[in-house]
Amino acid sequence: MTQKKERPLVSICAVCYNHANYLRQALDGFLAQRGDFDIEILVHDDASTDGSADILRRYAARYPDKIFPILQRENQYRQGRQNISGIFNFPRARGKYIALMDCDDYWCNPGKLEAQVSYLEAHPDCALTVHAAAVKNDRGELVNRNLMRPYRGDRDLSPAELVDKAGSFPFGAMLLRREVVEKLPDWYFRCPVGDRPLELLAALKGYCHYADRFDSVYRFHGAGSWTEEMKSGDFKKKQDAYAIAMRELYRAFDRESGGRYHRAAVSAARRVYFLTRVNLRDYDEIFSRRYRRYYRELSLRDRGFIRAERTLPFLFAGLRRLRDRIFRQEG
Repeated sequence: MTQKKERPLVSICAVCYNHANYLRQALDGFLAQRGDFDIEILVHDDASTDGSADILRRYAARYPDKIFPILQRENQYRQGRQNISGIFNFPRARGKYIALMDCDDYWCNPGKLEAQVSYLEAHPDCALTVHAAAVKNDRGELVNRNLMRPYRGDRDLSPAELVDKAGSFPFGAMLLRREVVEKLPDWYFRCPVGDRPLELLAALKGYCHYADRFDSVYRFHGAGSWTEEMKSGDFKKKQDAYAIAMRELYRAFDRESGGRYHRAAVSAARRVYFLTRVNLRDYDEIFSRRYRRYYRELSLRDRGFIRAERTLPFLFAGLRRLRDRIFRQEG
C-alpha cells in the first residue's frame, strides 16, 4: 500500500457500487479540483460486479498519493451495514474537512472545494456547507433544475432550521468539519440514508451555509441508487419501514441533543411520514389538516398532479405508468 504523505486539508469520502458507467467522471471531478491545499480521495467499493474495482485500481495506480480505495470481496450493505462511509471511510480520513460523494454523481465545478473550504476557514461557527445540484439522466439531459435546489439565493440555516428543513441537499454537495464525524452515535449507523444523520450531527456543532451554485450533478435513477432500490419489491412495506426508521432517527437525535431542537425534530419526523403518504397516494393523510403545512411545501406542480390524480384516478394511473416506464428507460 502506498504510504500517505502530508496530512490533506480535505478528505473526499466516496462510495461506489456498480457505478462503472459513471465512476471515471466522478474521479475526474475530484482530481480536477483546484486550490492551494492537498486532498485525499477515499473510495469504498462494495463488491461491485460491473468492473468498478478495476477502474479504481487503475486510477489508484496512476495517483497513488491521492486515491486510496477499499475493494470489498463481499457486499457489506447486504450484510446489514448501512452508511458505509461511517464504517470504512471516516475512520481513515485525515483531513480537516470531509467531502461526501456517491460515485454515480459528479462535481462539475473545479472550484467547488476551494469555495467551500474558504467559507469554512473564514466562519468557524459554521459546521456544514452545501450547494445546489443539477439533476440529469444517464444521457446527460437536464431532468429538473430545481429538485436539488432548496433555496433561491445564498443563505444560512440555524441548527433548528437544518433539522426541520423541507428541501433536500445533494449528498455530493456536503463539506463538513471533521469533528462532526469523529464520534458517530449508534443512531447514525441505524439510519437507512446517509445524508440526514450527517446534517443532524452538523446541527449539534454549528450552523449550515447554503450557496446557490450548481457545483455538482445528481444523476436521477442511476444504477445501484437508493431510489432505485426503494422502488423495487413491496413499495408500501418499504415506505412504512422508512417512515418508522426516520422517526426513530429523530427521536434518538432529540435525546442526543438534550431536547434543544425538540419541536424541529418532531416536525421533521412528521414531514417524512407525510412524504411517504404522498408516495403511496394515501389521500386521507395527504389532505388531513394536521399535515397542511407539509402539503403547502409541495410544489404547485406536485399539488396539481395529486389533486388531478385523485379526481381522475384511472387516467393518471396510466400516465404514471408511462412516466415510470420513461424513467426506467432513461435510467
